[in-house]
Amino acid sequence: MEYVSKVPGPPLDGLIEDLYYLEGAPPYARLTLPASPAALLVVNLGPPFHIRASTDVEPSEHADGCIVTPSTRALGFSYPAWTRSVGVHVKPWGLAPFVPMPAVELCDRPVTVEQVWGRPAVAELRDRLATADGPHEMLALLEEELIGRLCETPGLGLVRHTSSIIMATSGAAAIGDLRVAAAVSSTHLTQRFKELVGVTPKRLARTQRFAATLLAIDFAQPINWSDVASGAGYFDQAHFGHDFRAFAGLTPTRYAEVRRRFLREHPDHVLDSWPLPAD
Repeated sequence: MEYVSKVPGPPLDGLIEDLYYLEGAPPYARLTLPASPAALLVVNLGPPFHIRASTDVEPSEHADGCIVTPSTRALGFSYPAWTRSVGVHVKPWGLAPFVPMPAVELCDRPVTVEQVWGRPAVAELRDRLATADGPHEMLALLEEELIGRLCETPGLGLVRHTSSIIMATSGAAAIGDLRVAAAVSSTHLTQRFKELVGVTPKRLARTQRFAATLLAIDFAQPINWSDVASGAGYFDQAHFGHDFRAFAGLTPTRYAEVRRRFLREHPDHVLDSWPLPAD
């Protein structure tokens, strides 16, 4: 698959990790995206893909793309034989200036881009992207679109500052201490997080702790899950296993098996840092 990434300049750099272009044949027809503290915006330029938000709902079709806020559980993605899109990896608080509704309404409920920005605007954007002269021009167009959609967002400074500390400490920061330092009530902080991130500060910290734990595991080596649980701050392995299954959609042992399968069958793949074959 072809993958081109671009880190945006100001003012987007405080909201976005990077913009990317992706085209090619997915390594598997179905992939699982574990829970993540980051948000995602995808503008689809190929055939529709599908997202299953949970096992008890039907997959939703996404012809124009999707917007995904920081998630609290694994999402299943089903791709066509050939996919083409541009997207944005967004910091936990970064979607708020581009989305006109409270983020909590979108938590664990991926929506199409049309549902948020409207069909005419998205159709025009997709047309401009589809006729652009290569990935770099496409990413420049997407960056321009995002800059044009920036809007004033009350409370963003508070949420950004608090979230940044949560991320920097891998979810270990005491939320009570952060609230006191910010001189706001617990209720106010929670409300702002739900509005702008979609989850509470504690939930974001749990998801960040999980993400940091996964990234620290060397799947090429034997794994002592008891040590992993302890290192992640869990009192016992049972609680760790419960959270792991909720966040990844698999038990720790099964996750390791599937992760190794991905790395074995597709070494150095551009998607090898998060998505996994669907179990």
